[in-house]
Amino acid sequence: MIRPSAPPWLRDLAGAWIFYSVLPAWPRPRPRFTRIARFAPWIGLVLALPQALLWALLQGRVPQLAQVALVLAAGLLLSGGLHMDGAMDTADGLAAGEQRRLEAMADSRVGAMGAQTLAVLLLLRAAGLAALGPMAPPLLIWAAVWARIAPLPAMGLFPYLRPQGTAAFHRRHWSGLARELRPSVLLLLALAAATLAGPGPMGPWLLLAASAGVVPALAVPVWLGRRLGGHSGDSYGACVEWTDAAALLIGAVVMGVGGAWLAVPVVPAG
Repeated sequence: MIRPSAPPWLRDLAGAWIFYSVLPAWPRPRPRFTRIARFAPWIGLVLALPQALLWALLQGRVPQLAQVALVLAAGLLLSGGLHMDGAMDTADGLAAGEQRRLEAMADSRVGAMGAQTLAVLLLLRAAGLAALGPMAPPLLIWAAVWARIAPLPAMGLFPYLRPQGTAAFHRRHWSGLARELRPSVLLLLALAAATLAGPGPMGPWLLLAASAGVVPALAVPVWLGRRLGGHSGDSYGACVEWTDAAALLIGAVVMGVGGAWLAVPVVPAG
């Protein structure tokens, strides 16, 4: 009996699972590596869930510094450091100047700017997590999703800088930004419904903090695209890392404002 072949979207999802994580591959269907970027936010959700669970389990049981370090390490391990490597290479390229930019980004050696970028990104993410405290788990998930949405406008709005590069297949199989964003829109709607369903008066503030991640998800790819004159696989990774860190920090600021607002007693007039 001949089994019906899996739909292309499911094969792309299986390919995204392999490409964007170090998790064991699915036994079936056979993965396809064409339009996998549209499913990167879904893989981000999968990778963020164990980090959020780890944060919740460690809350109040270990010193906060250890809690932050363990969650950050888990994130790097689950993704294989794929995007962080791109962020470091992109920083080296920006520091090298316009004439040597692509050469520096292609160099496997890490330069001074790449090393500094690694430290800055980890420190910013650690600051966001520490400021969020018990509210970190949902925003860890939202930040991971927004971070993996960020490369989609980079792919749709800017040319690819290396026609023979390893990430060129994203552009070859591109079907337009609106179509590529459809899985992300469904995911965002589901996350918004789950966030609003959460108990307590902080629910609307939590949704506002989570939704604010759209700002870096659009601003980072546009800024990098203009600086570089386009994008490459490395800068796609940089979009992920900088958006993730910025989304956590913005979320922490919004939650801080919301907590202060709700703590102010309402005094009746007169």
